[in-house]
Amino acid sequence: MMKTKINKARVFVKAKFKSEGSVLAETVQARSPGFEARLEIESDEAAERVAAVIRNAENGCYVLQSILHPVPV
Repeated sequence: MMKTKINKARVFVKAKFKSEGSVLAETVQARSPGFEARLEIESDEAAERVAAVIRNAENGCYVLQSILHPVPV
């Protein structure tokens, strides 16, 4: 592991969802117009080390990577 001390971390996520059409007419369409995330970190480590931890967390997150690189279903 990176052995970077994080004293405190908070994540705030806002997800937006929308649906249109009719279930009865079989025209319903659901989608997500977007997501917003804010990360707050407290650490005594160098900013570069903390940034590296964040990059690794984002690159290793299955949910985020599935949104960024969707696969056919």
